[in-house]
Amino acid sequence: MTSPKSQGIKRWLVIALQPVARLWRAVFVERVVRVWALARLQEGLGHAIDSSNVLLGTVELQGTRRVSLGKRAMIYPGVYLETQGEGRIDIGDDVVLSRGVHLVAFQHIVLGDGVMVGEYSSVRDADHRRSESAMRYSGHISAPIRVERNVWIARGVTVLKGVTLGEGAVVGANAVVTRDVPPQCVVAGIPAKPLPVDFRKAPPVVATKDMST
Repeated sequence: MTSPKSQGIKRWLVIALQPVARLWRAVFVERVVRVWALARLQEGLGHAIDSSNVLLGTVELQGTRRVSLGKRAMIYPGVYLETQGEGRIDIGDDVVLSRGVHLVAFQHIVLGDGVMVGEYSSVRDADHRRSESAMRYSGHISAPIRVERNVWIARGVTVLKGVTLGEGAVVGANAVVTRDVPPQCVVAGIPAKPLPVDFRKAPPVVATKDMST
């Protein structure tokens, strides 16, 4: 039978070793996962990827895998990249692809530097053609999509074919973008429409006091 003193020592050891276990998990396990995910993506694409990119999970690749990736990207689990035929996806530097993002290119999708794409958003440069045959056999109509520098696409957004999102634009959550968005413009809704927000007139950011001190 374990003595109360032994039980107390065990409890103390468990508590004392918790920070060590967290540090080991953060430094070692997460590092291994990131290196493995990067290696898997490089193997799938068939070319080298800059080591500054951070992959927090595996990326699913489909189709011809014509994808280029810049530097310092942050890619979360569940990202899906598909290219068909001569289609390609070009991703710039400092891009964030959140969990569950889908990029599908039949022609060309460009994400400029600093673009952030929120969870479960879809950027697809093709949709189905209407015909008398079954929808699955009717083919596609496609047009390139361009997302310029520092665009923020919030959660659950759908960006449809032929659209250009101008530099610094913001797309609100769950919007469906069917036409071009001017630079520095904020849009939301289905279909997405401009909102009366002008970043150039925004008040300066004021640092808040740290209440913990």
